[in-house]
Amino acid sequence: MVRPSLLLALGALAATAVACAPVSDTAGQASTSAPVGSPAADACAKGALALKTPGKLTVGTDKPAYEPWFKNDDPSSGEGFESAVAYAVAGKLGFAPGEVVWETVPFDAAFAPGAKKFDFDVNQVSITPDRAKVVDFSKGYYTVKQAVVAVEGSKFASAKDLASLKEARIGVQVGTTSLQAVKDVIRPTTDPKVYSQQVDAVNALKNKQVDAIVVDLPTAFYVTAAQVEGSAIVGQFDAAGGAPEQFGLVFEKGSPLVSCVDAAIEELSSSGELEKIESTWLGSAAGAPELK
Repeated sequence: MVRPSLLLALGALAATAVACAPVSDTAGQASTSAPVGSPAADACAKGALALKTPGKLTVGTDKPAYEPWFKNDDPSSGEGFESAVAYAVAGKLGFAPGEVVWETVPFDAAFAPGAKKFDFDVNQVSITPDRAKVVDFSKGYYTVKQAVVAVEGSKFASAKDLASLKEARIGVQVGTTSLQAVKDVIRPTTDPKVYSQQVDAVNALKNKQVDAIVVDLPTAFYVTAAQVEGSAIVGQFDAAGGAPEQFGLVFEKGSPLVSCVDAAIEELSSSGELEKIESTWLGSAAGAPELK
């Protein structure tokens, strides 16, 4: 997502840091061409991929790597939403788990201009036109949803559906997709309380000036973990209409791997595996059931 400053302290929404010195984009790469006489489709065969280290798929992410994106600060575990996605993509490209190598890459460094030390980076990076000028993105692997946060034990903390939130006093930041989602999807009987800054909405929840706030799901994880003690995610829901905000895997500009990874993501999506991974790590297991 396009990260507000308050997100830079937690989760894979960690603080920005100075980028590591870039490595050559040609050193150690395998040939980008399939063997002579092979069909063009072989361009995505494991042995034909242009890699930072031949025979290894190098994946970047920030450190610490927080839940629910990664489990126990260990990207290599295959547990946590983004770890699971990375290994699923790697599998489609022909890599066994032991052939995946992780590199620590600060969040902002992932989509800064210049050569990269990873084949792709996975770190909740939203696909935006400005970022796409200096890096390449895969197809979206996660569409950001909206989430409702309330204080545990309050009247609306146990809501099981959107209708149960109709009477809630809802706080939300001005000019956000969250505000539009409150108006279009929840449609509370009382107009939402609109704040100029997201932190103001968070403080309103903390001070019980509102019953709940609506933020995007990644922000909700941060609010409940670090900002409002005793708060919980009531649930998540889809926004109505508009262009969805999506996370994409990040590549060095001009990377020939993009089309191959896109094909892998399409296959994971069409087979239902990507949805299963999302449900496991960002659904009820992560404390964010679906609100209908």
